Amino acid sequence: AQEGWLTEGESGITGQSIAIIFEFPKEERRVRRVKRFRVGTDADRFPITAATSCAESRGLICSAWGGSGGYSNDRDTWQHYAQHIQSGIGGSALAWDMHWQTSALTRRSGQTRMAAGLGSITPDDWRNLAATAAGNACRARGARYVDGSADFGPGHNSNIGSDGTWHGNDLGWFFTEEEEHPTNTGFFRAQARQSRTWTATCTKKVRRSR
Repeated sequence: AQEGWLTEGESGITGQSIAIIFEFPKEERRVRRVKRFRVGTDADRFPITAATSCAESRGLICSAWGGSGGYSNDRDTWQHYAQHIQSGIGGSALAWDMHWQTSALTRRSGQTRMAAGLGSITPDDWRNLAATAAGNACRARGARYVDGSADFGPGHNSNIGSDGTWHGNDLGWFFTEEEEHPTNTGFFRAQARQSRTWTATCTKKVRRSR
């Protein structure tokens, strides 16, 4: 048996069909749909000096700290030296550019070579970091990361160096003075790390009533 109720009619129920006399409530159908949405970072959100942005769940992706192994009292020169080592250019003050997307090194005189194995991080490494950040971001929103959708963009700033210490645009440099020399006051070791922005796609199953 199913519960129903009588409908109103001008002459009551007399002469009315069962289909009109009784109305039965219909069950709501719940439909599962897959919602897709994008997650990622925008370079404008992060100031140049905020290295902690690399540690946020949806922040920038960054390479590990690295750079100069010795000590110096010249901050500018030592920072550029650290950048050259991190980008695979080496300690030389030659004018080289590293492309933020391909890691290709181009000397400003026109000679070109690839930075295969020389830099601290490769394009595939950046994509892996982006995928990890995307997985965390999707899970935080109750969703799943779409495999292969993560990619990286330019770094959060465009500090390209100067004169003989060019190292490339959009590499997103952060700096740190790791420690001062134990005996020589004013001498320190500089370190550098690169940032990249990133984007990816998440999917989430949403239940809706019909």
